[in-house]
Amino acid sequence: MAENNFKWYVLRAISGKENKVKEYIEGALITSSLFKEYVSQVLIPTEKVVALKNGKRTIKERNLLPGYVLVECNLTDECYPLLRNIPNVLGFLSEGKASTKPAPVSQAEINKIVGNVDEADLDLQLEEMFFVSEKVKVINGPFNGFSGVIQEVLQDKHKLKVEVTIFDRQTPVELGFGEVEKE
Repeated sequence: MAENNFKWYVLRAISGKENKVKEYIEGALITSSLFKEYVSQVLIPTEKVVALKNGKRTIKERNLLPGYVLVECNLTDECYPLLRNIPNVLGFLSEGKASTKPAPVSQAEINKIVGNVDEADLDLQLEEMFFVSEKVKVINGPFNGFSGVIQEVLQDKHKLKVEVTIFDRQTPVELGFGEVEKE
């Protein structure tokens, strides 16, 4: 019987096949008692992204770490080949080029990644790029219905400085990416 020594490890997967790897492991957890003994959970960190297609907003998920799958397991000599030989898995993320031993990820790093997943729900990012001098229409917030011209794009804050006309005066307003759409 395996000891209860579960740690997080990073599996390298073929980019775009992360969900297949996760499905395979979750299926094996249901059917294989060996997997149940050594693996407790699988995580693919994602974030929600707002995209504009044909003038309509859609929310989709984007992988935060393409090519990687996080697995909480008791990595013993019996468990290592079970995970390493899963289809679409390239191997484990190891401690260095000379080392073949997989390196566990600290719980603080996992909490940070999981925290990013939670923050992504609150702070939706917009895939569409905005440019200075572009006309936009405000679709949300106190300036809903106003139109304006982008004066500055604050990419790191996901905000725009837009000059809108209020009472026949040009007024600069700071708006989030999700509050405007292109005209």
